[in-house]
Amino acid sequence: MWQIIKRRILAGLIALMPIMATYWIIRLLFDFLNRLAEPLLKLVGIEIPGLGIILTILFIFVIGLFVTNVLGRTILKWSEIIVARVPIVSTIYNSIKQITGAFSGSAAKSFQRVILIEYPRKGLWTMAFVTNESKNKKGDIFYHLFVPTTPNPTSGVFIIVPKKDAIHPNISVESGLRTIVSGGILDNNVSISDKLPDLKD
Repeated sequence: MWQIIKRRILAGLIALMPIMATYWIIRLLFDFLNRLAEPLLKLVGIEIPGLGIILTILFIFVIGLFVTNVLGRTILKWSEIIVARVPIVSTIYNSIKQITGAFSGSAAKSFQRVILIEYPRKGLWTMAFVTNESKNKKGDIFYHLFVPTTPNPTSGVFIIVPKKDAIHPNISVESGLRTIVSGGILDNNVSISDKLPDLKD
């Protein structure tokens, strides 16, 4: 019973982490920009309701505009190279970047669907992502698969399996990525398990 409670608490914390991190960053920007601009506006006798919110949205927009052009991407790349040279900071930064990259949409769009395969041996089921399909001379269809590691879904192995050996759990790519990153904590165990073949005595 206690293990179930701990599992649910941990699942709740993992689910809240992206929300709380986003809130904390926006709140930090809001307070900083509000404190910075408010005294300046008071000097000229201007009061703008919701100034902190307006400045925060404007600041985020400018940052987004900056990192999507050539100059911004170049500066961002050099900044990452500098951060990568700092021992402890680089480890934390790379881990956060890899995990957020998995949910940014770019990784998800490269995967067609989620499947389950018996890997690395029969009796062990592994979640994999379909990246492409091919046929042999007989017309048999094969899945090209990326099998990610936990909790870092940006590394893994590439394998090719017959389509007939794959099971489709009917979950989205985003849900599959959440399952991989959380080590199975954030998943739908019932729907996935129901798709697996019955165990034989």
